[in-house]
Amino acid sequence: MHAGTASGWRGRLRGLLRPEQAGEPPSGRAFAADVLFALAVTAVALLVMARTGTDQAQRVDFGGPIAPVAPVPPGFGDHPDPVHPSWTLTVLTTLPLAFRRRYPLGTFWAVLVAAWALRHGMTWVTVLACLVAGFSAIAHSRYRVHAVASLGIAAVLAGVGYRGTAVSLPDWSAPFFVLLAAGVLAMALRSWRSRLAEIEREQREATRRAVEVERARIAAELHDVVTHNVSVMVIQTGAARKVVDADPELSKKAMLDVEASGRAAMAELRHVMGLLAPSGDGDGEDGGGVPVPQPGLDRLGPLIDRVRATGLRVTADIEPPPGPLPPGVDLTAYRVVQEALTNAMKHAPGASAAVAVRRDGDDLRIEVTDTGGPPGGGLGGAAGTGTGVRTGGGRGLINLRERLAVYGGTLESGRTLGGGFRVAATIPWRTP
Repeated sequence: MHAGTASGWRGRLRGLLRPEQAGEPPSGRAFAADVLFALAVTAVALLVMARTGTDQAQRVDFGGPIAPVAPVPPGFGDHPDPVHPSWTLTVLTTLPLAFRRRYPLGTFWAVLVAAWALRHGMTWVTVLACLVAGFSAIAHSRYRVHAVASLGIAAVLAGVGYRGTAVSLPDWSAPFFVLLAAGVLAMALRSWRSRLAEIEREQREATRRAVEVERARIAAELHDVVTHNVSVMVIQTGAARKVVDADPELSKKAMLDVEASGRAAMAELRHVMGLLAPSGDGDGEDGGGVPVPQPGLDRLGPLIDRVRATGLRVTADIEPPPGPLPPGVDLTAYRVVQEALTNAMKHAPGASAAVAVRRDGDDLRIEVTDTGGPPGGGLGGAAGTGTGVRTGGGRGLINLRERLAVYGGTLESGRTLGGGFRVAATIPWRTP
């Protein structure tokens, strides 16, 4: 119990000691400049105190007659007096300005409390210290609301505490404080413009990042669409070329499959282009402006049929969720099956593949395995050692992992003991 309480107090203390400036901490040069400024103001304040004396009652009008002071008996002034409290309070109103950028709000309250205690012995230097501390609280503190509230509270306290008290100021102070107010206003305007420029830079950076993310998403979508359909067309065209003389009917069927794959590719490409220009013309399959439906688990049947037409034996065991899937989850599940079958088709021709989609509580589990193909039997002469992810760049699986991560899903892939390849994905299917 005591250990927890002590730990809590230590945490609060660390929070209080944490720098509270907005943005990056001040540089060493800026802190050194603040220290020199605080020392200079302190020296001026002490000089003014020495010239005017510590008894400021003679320089302040309290709104009433000043009581006569009894004469000091002889001998009482022969020993040195201890340091007058006004000297200490004067130092406490100026030295904290060294931390005006690192702890702006704390500095403001430290200066304000010391000035409040010194209110019957204030000089123009005290007023200057309060102005600088107040400006620093507004300009440098990240707690903007607290800073504005602190200035409001300070104004009320000053109106109450300094009522009937008039600080004696030198004759040249009027133009000085006018110029000071103008300088403070100019610095505040400059700070506001700097903050505005920083916000605009952050907005531009956020826009740039959003554009990059969108480009990466569209590139992944194009990769999935083009890679699968072009692979199917290449395999079917090669098969048609080999049998064009021996079996013209089979060659004709293969070319019809190529045409069907091309139409499917165009339909999916129009869907991707619809993401770029949803209000454009020609979004339909025949360019009539009819929106192309987004592929999902309900389109796995035609996908598997196209893959089977290339000679890859595919078995499917699909158990979709009882309700409709969110569009992004549905498309991602479709892309997992599409990418795995494309790799099996490219790098394990003549093999067999199994597709399994089933529910597991709130998760949708997708698994695609192939048995591997004969050496040298891959698309374009690639070795048939399972899917091409092991021998190729593997960009497709990288895209899948990024897609699944958006919806809290995971992806596992690797070789099987029999020489084939396995791709397994898990993705939550229930909407929050």
